[in-house]
Amino acid sequence: MSGTVDQYGVVGHPVAHSLSPFIHAMFARQTGQAMSYRLFDFAPEVLEERITAFFTQGGRGLNITLPYKMAAVARADELTSRAQHAGAVNTLAMRKDGTILGDNTDGVGLTQDLCVNQRVIVTRRRVLVIGAGGAVRGVLAPLLALGPEVIVIANRTADRAKALAATFAQMGNVEGVGFRYIAGGPYDLVINATSASLTGEIPDVPVAVIGSDTFCYDMAYGKGDTPFVRWCVELGCRAAASGWGMLVEQAAESFRLWRGVRPLTGPVLAALTSS
Repeated sequence: MSGTVDQYGVVGHPVAHSLSPFIHAMFARQTGQAMSYRLFDFAPEVLEERITAFFTQGGRGLNITLPYKMAAVARADELTSRAQHAGAVNTLAMRKDGTILGDNTDGVGLTQDLCVNQRVIVTRRRVLVIGAGGAVRGVLAPLLALGPEVIVIANRTADRAKALAATFAQMGNVEGVGFRYIAGGPYDLVINATSASLTGEIPDVPVAVIGSDTFCYDMAYGKGDTPFVRWCVELGCRAAASGWGMLVEQAAESFRLWRGVRPLTGPVLAALTSS
């Protein structure tokens, strides 16, 4: 991995579907960075040694995707506070002193898309997050940092939602409930962090959570609107968006960590959603 072109990539299993090489190639052209970005499909039994070999041979940084975000925590010599809160790592960066920094850019990717691209106000607003898995854990700290009135985590298994809420209780007003116990009428912001859209399903939450002033966001994405986005629009929400923006914004934050410059995300987002 020697030479003038710095080496980067994304590790997953499987990983062939990843759009990260396309995104980072556009970022590199836009900012004039000499870098290469590749896909790495590592089996679980060789994950640790392959990541170590990548950095030993001169690699500069890796994105980590499913199913390795939690396992990657152990590959970092130091974690950022947001990676510590998330309990997961989606970005590894080799530092000048030879140590590896572990970061999690998912949460800032979400808040950047919501607040800047979608112009959603979270401060002093009521937020409902559907799901209590790793995706939620990765975004709660940045969402709470925006100062919402309350974040209600709703999950099919109420105990998981309550446990997750308890973990973040010191950071703001956060509650955990089962789907059937979501109360309080329409929310200002409803975020779907379940994988329901990937299977064509709708989370089993009361329709009353969505009103005419509700902004709905699906962390999943795909060609056209997701089932969740279509459902919210049918219920008369103010507006709805899928997770394309989060995908691009979290990548831009990784790129900034690696290269010291934050690329413009608009052109990349337009290229992804128009193709």
